[in-house]
Amino acid sequence: MLIKRRSPIKSSEITPESVYVNRRRFLQGLAGTTALALTEGASAIPAYSLDKDQPQYPGPDWLQGALRDSVRNEAFSSDEKPAPYGNIITHNNFYEFGLGKQDPSRKAQGFKTDPWKVEIAGEVNKPGVYNLEDLLRPHALEERIYRLRCVEAWSMVIPWMGFPLGDLLKRFEPTSKAKYVEFTTLQDPEQMPGQRSFFSTLAWPYVEGLRMDEAMHPLTLLAVGLYGNALPPQNGAPFRLVVPWKYGFKSIKSIVKIRLVEDMPGTSWNRTASGEYGFYANVNPAVDHPRWSQATERRLPSSLFSPNIIDTQPFNGYADEVAGLYSGMDLQQWF
Repeated sequence: MLIKRRSPIKSSEITPESVYVNRRRFLQGLAGTTALALTEGASAIPAYSLDKDQPQYPGPDWLQGALRDSVRNEAFSSDEKPAPYGNIITHNNFYEFGLGKQDPSRKAQGFKTDPWKVEIAGEVNKPGVYNLEDLLRPHALEERIYRLRCVEAWSMVIPWMGFPLGDLLKRFEPTSKAKYVEFTTLQDPEQMPGQRSFFSTLAWPYVEGLRMDEAMHPLTLLAVGLYGNALPPQNGAPFRLVVPWKYGFKSIKSIVKIRLVEDMPGTSWNRTASGEYGFYANVNPAVDHPRWSQATERRLPSSLFSPNIIDTQPFNGYADEVAGLYSGMDLQQWF
C-alpha cells in the first residue's frame, strides 16, 4: 500500500480560519502559577517522588523556574495512572542512539542539549534561528497526561510538560501557503552513535511532518519535560513533539528545525517503507501493520506473566477531539 503525495483534501479545507482563531485555553506569555491557576481546567501538579537511584534531569537553569511554575491542564489530560518513571526513561525508540529499547538510556547520557538552537523557516513572515530559551520564554508550561501508542503495539501513559505547538506557530505568522509543518531532528553522528551505525535503517536527519490543521490542534504539544523534570536525553531532550492520537514515531525528538511548507513533506519512515508507515499514522485498530495486528497493545508496565494486554482505541482514545480532522478521508488508504 503506497502513500500518495497529494492530500485528498482541498487546499481551502486544510487550514480553516477557525483553527487559527481557536480560543486559547491558557494565557500566553504569563509563566506564573497564579495566572494559570485562574484558567478553567488547571490544577496543581503533584509533587512527584522518584526513587533515589533513578537519574534526575533538572535541565538548564533557565528552564527550571518554568517547570516549577507549571500546572496541570485537566481539560487535556487522561485520568489514567502514568507509567512508572523508570519505564518511561528506559524503554525508548530513539534510533539515533541505537536500535535497542535500552540503547538510548545507555548511550545518550552525554548528549549536549544546552545551548540549543531551533530554526523557523519556510512559509512564515518571521523566519529566523532562535535560542531555545528565547523560543520558549513567551509560553506558559503546563502538564498534560497523554497516552502514547507505539506502532510496535506497546503503549504507556506519560505526564508531559510543555505548551501547544499552535501557540508557537502563530507567533511566526504562517502565510496562506503553509499547508504542512516539517520537523527535523539534530544530525550529529559524534553525539548520536546510531547515525553512524552500519545497521541504521533510516536516512539522517530524521524528518517528520503534520498537516497544518493537525499542527494547530490544541492537543498537539511541544514538550520540554516529564514527571516534573526536564526531558531526559533519551526521551527527546531538549524539545520534542507529542501528538497523542498518532503512532509514536510521529512525535519527533530533539527538534532543530521547524519548516512550514505548501506540499506534503517526505518523512523518514514513510520514505523508508511507505507500505508500512503512512504519512498520517493515526492510531487505527482496524488497519493492521503488514506484520502484526494493531487491534490490541501491551500497556507498560508489563511482564511475561502479567502482559497487560488492552484493546487499542481509534485515534488512541482521542476520537472525540480529532476525528473531525479526517472527515471524508478513507483511513484505509490515508493510514
